[in-house]
Amino acid sequence: MQSLIHLEKITKIYKIGTIDVHALRGVDLNIQPNEYISIMGPSGSGKSTLMNIIGCLDSPTSGSYFLENELVSTMDDNKLAEVRNRKIGFVFQTFNLLPRASALHNVELPLVYSGIHANKRRMIAEEALEKVSLSDRKNHRPNELSGGQRQRVAIARALVNSPSLILADEPTGNLDSTTGKEIMSVFDDLHKAGNTIILVTHEKDVAQHADRIVHILDGNIAEDIQVNNH
Repeated sequence: MQSLIHLEKITKIYKIGTIDVHALRGVDLNIQPNEYISIMGPSGSGKSTLMNIIGCLDSPTSGSYFLENELVSTMDDNKLAEVRNRKIGFVFQTFNLLPRASALHNVELPLVYSGIHANKRRMIAEEALEKVSLSDRKNHRPNELSGGQRQRVAIARALVNSPSLILADEPTGNLDSTTGKEIMSVFDDLHKAGNTIILVTHEKDVAQHADRIVHILDGNIAEDIQVNNH
């Protein structure tokens, strides 16, 4: 089976003054289409760096990263931006919504960058809001929505370009536990519908939703375990 993501000997070194900080130390990782994975690790373990590289937000210092057989580790910023917009849907802890725009307009935004016609944009955005059970709130602005509803808008926005991959960084971090559970059930449903999902989290109960948990420690993969919970 062709890997969706293939990382080979990925390193990332940051310079802080004269000091080299090794955030990743030769990570190898394969992720198949429709996998549901959690990446866990303490603060400073390298998990955010790994997520940024997988999400094409950052480039490795050395090593190869293939996303759907495309070598992305050597691309410049413009090419990376293009890959991000085409292939990756992001969901962040802080929602990252435009405060003055309606839920529908927030969801439409990635399609504006893709140059899709207004009527079609609206239709796709409405379908995405329907997938996260938020059609009835499409004209509300973020400040008129609860935290859980805002995160649903962010998830709908991540879906509109039909990405190959959904990357969620601490998606329940700003939510109470009941709302967090609701958001996780949205991810579970998206996975059942065929989406590949990578969650970055430090919460065990959130990580347990995935079929596979990858633990990062000191820039290495410390363990990579299959979870049979489905």
